[in-house]
Amino acid sequence: MPTRPCWVEIQTRSLEENYRFLVSLAAPHAELLAIVKADAYGHSLALCAPAAVRAGARWLGVTSVEEGVEAKTLCPDARVLVIGGLFPGQGAEVVRHGLTAVVWEPWQLDELEAAAHAAGAKPGSVPVHLEIDTGMSRQGVDAEGLLPALARFTPGSPLRLEGVMTHLFAADEADGRVTEIQLARLDATMAQIGAAGQLPDWFNVGSSAALVAGQAEEIAALAARHGMKAMLRPGLVLYGLVPEFDPQFESDEPPTLTAARAHLKPVLSWKTRVVGVRSIPAGAVVGYNGTFVASEPMRLALVAAGYADGLDRRLGNRFSLLVRGQYAPLVGRVSMDQSVVDVTEIPGVEAGDEVVILGTQGGETITAFDHAKVTGTIPWEVFTRIGKRVRRIPV
Repeated sequence: MPTRPCWVEIQTRSLEENYRFLVSLAAPHAELLAIVKADAYGHSLALCAPAAVRAGARWLGVTSVEEGVEAKTLCPDARVLVIGGLFPGQGAEVVRHGLTAVVWEPWQLDELEAAAHAAGAKPGSVPVHLEIDTGMSRQGVDAEGLLPALARFTPGSPLRLEGVMTHLFAADEADGRVTEIQLARLDATMAQIGAAGQLPDWFNVGSSAALVAGQAEEIAALAARHGMKAMLRPGLVLYGLVPEFDPQFESDEPPTLTAARAHLKPVLSWKTRVVGVRSIPAGAVVGYNGTFVASEPMRLALVAAGYADGLDRRLGNRFSLLVRGQYAPLVGRVSMDQSVVDVTEIPGVEAGDEVVILGTQGGETITAFDHAKVTGTIPWEVFTRIGKRVRRIPV
């Protein structure tokens, strides 16, 4: 049956083109791990993981074991890295589905080792990536925990140290000092890992910002110093948005960043429709608590999108949507399931007209950055809070 008209369109071909472009930035220095965690940043894991694989991705990155199982079902030939690690009781699923877990806590190694033994896994047959805390203080092995962690990878253990990773948390800063410190710490850690007799394959470092800022070659050189292959983890750029960089980049922008701005294409558009149009007199109030009062006669359009769909309540009276290729201001508070826009200056608006919440209509565009600036957040949150009830449709 027809459903409520609030939907997201996913340009899977744009995602494929974005991935291939990002490969060109990384080549020949590094492999890419396509980040499809958090339901592909709200874009739909079911649509985006296969698209990335069609474009050539051999690795997919997810948050959880649950996401990993779904990704492996969708893309059985892909390697799936569970970046958020595993939780108690999940070791058996990691082993059963051939997932690769990021680990840093001793109990995670216990969990995986017990599950591997229970499954009759052979020595070295269960790969893991060890995360190193190089300064973000979020997750990862610290200096004291490194050697005990490495001691777990014995010749008889079913676990194999396949990769080492860290997160460059300030790759968007122009002076690069924080990144230099992090890479120096990781270099020293890799020397310890080598001295302990471990020879991991993958040097898993750097996300979107590092890739488009042109750091792939530097990361690859560091990996090669330790006999490893470099891997970078594009996320936001895979979906067509370039992270905002330190303003100093504007005066000395790396060519890779300039190219990314020119080539990457947004993958997601968010749309709804006009439910009805009404005229109101001067003095009429609009929405909950009367936060908007008409100063003159107006024409208002009711649209089928509200904060339960992910349209931030703070956008009321502060933002515009696109109707017939023109900006229509949101008036009054955003309700749970509906919103109201001012179409007084837009001729001919009627029930059924398409409304763009995020995307392009006519010659105008609304981006996730536009949403984020008004609500004081970041594009990642704008995408991931689009509600589950909003259908994702491949186009």
